[in-house]
Amino acid sequence: MSSGYSRARVLAWTALAAVAGSFTVLAAASGARALLVVLVGVAGLAGAASGFWLAVSRRGPLRALGVLLVVCAPAAVLAVCTVVGLWTEALAALALWTAGGACARWAVRQVRPPRPVRAVRSRPPARPVLIMNPRSGGGKVGRFRLAERAEALGARVVLLDTAGGARQDVSELARQAVAEGADLLGVAGGDGTQALVAEVAAEHGLPFLVLPAGTRNHFAMDLGLDRVDPSRTLAALTDGEELRVDLGRVSGRPFVNTVSFGVYAQVVQSPEYRDAKAGTALEAMPDLLLGYSGARLDVRADDARLAAPQAVLVSNNPYAGPQPLGGARRPRLDLGTLGVVGIRVENAAQAAELALRGTRAAGLDVLTARRVTVRADRPTIPVAVDGEALSLPAPVDCEVRPGALRVLVPRDRPGVPVAVERPDWRWIVALALGRPLPTALTPSTAPSAPTAPSAPTPSTSRTPPADGSPPAGGTSPSDPTPNG
Repeated sequence: MSSGYSRARVLAWTALAAVAGSFTVLAAASGARALLVVLVGVAGLAGAASGFWLAVSRRGPLRALGVLLVVCAPAAVLAVCTVVGLWTEALAALALWTAGGACARWAVRQVRPPRPVRAVRSRPPARPVLIMNPRSGGGKVGRFRLAERAEALGARVVLLDTAGGARQDVSELARQAVAEGADLLGVAGGDGTQALVAEVAAEHGLPFLVLPAGTRNHFAMDLGLDRVDPSRTLAALTDGEELRVDLGRVSGRPFVNTVSFGVYAQVVQSPEYRDAKAGTALEAMPDLLLGYSGARLDVRADDARLAAPQAVLVSNNPYAGPQPLGGARRPRLDLGTLGVVGIRVENAAQAAELALRGTRAAGLDVLTARRVTVRADRPTIPVAVDGEALSLPAPVDCEVRPGALRVLVPRDRPGVPVAVERPDWRWIVALALGRPLPTALTPSTAPSAPTAPSAPTPSTSRTPPADGSPPAGGTSPSDPTPNG
């Protein structure tokens, strides 16, 4: 038995003991009073979830009631702990539960160690061309002097003409740059603009540089780039390394992050959404959630079927959690799979179930697929592609192009994501008892990513491959191991 597996067994036993101890502390403290605290805690969580549902699905007094529930439910749990005098025991139980969760995650990491996308040293480009949107991210291009700093490093900068709200063909600008001899394409703009330029770079086998000058910069975040100071990414032009990552396509259009259908996609269609995202979404949600009037969706993800979800999100590689819009990250961008999240919540009870059961709730589907097809009961479907509002003819096909994109990043990146495996307690029990892992939980090998056409780039790997062989120039550095 390997030392890693032995450590995993010890950590699994520790996790189970800590969780059992959390219940024992409460039970030993005062029997019935401890049971009351547990029941009130569960009721408080369900009440907060129900309140959130009312807040987003109703207007007027019912929305105010929902907000009140969200605030008062946790307060009621604290008040009960104070009244029954179980503060010390409650805190001890919480500490044990937290420690048990941490040990469970460490146990998982012993048998599924995190393996980030492998980076390969890259020779500095000779003729880089960077396309920049001066209005993106509230003017980050000017605020961080991105154009001046890029030109000082030898890059040619193409500034988009955004006067009067005019829109330029970014893809055509990128193709023109390639025709004029560019050996790197980069973009300072939002995720939608990044995807268009990334597709041209992938078509010609050129490296692609992302400057996180948009509003959210999800793609840059999952590449580990500095979203606070986008100028730091320019260091890649002189001291960079390449990552081979996947690129998504939806009905012939590229995407780097997500494609959304249903409720969120309809919210994005509103003209007011770009300037007031939160307010627009809050105003539109009641009409969309209650008696959902949008297209009735039927989703096929490989062999799995999602019937009539209210919202569907398809991502270029799966997120570490089922809430990609709520801050979750993609630890890997080279697994060659799409992440799929489907949700249907029609009332407060289902919202409470979602809060209590998470991914096991009946209204939530979280899976992965190589191809996703979305059909509807109407000829066109509102779609949000990397946050951009579109209307596409049904059916809409989403697929992933494994290893299609060569991304140039600086060697010093502050936010390289580390996969945090969510422990499945069935797995923890199996590890503790030394039994074979349940089939559904056994890590599967992700498909290897085929190499997109590219010119060979002499490079030296910072981290050599597991077999000790040096990486060939222009080949995919992605590690076809499972996420986590």
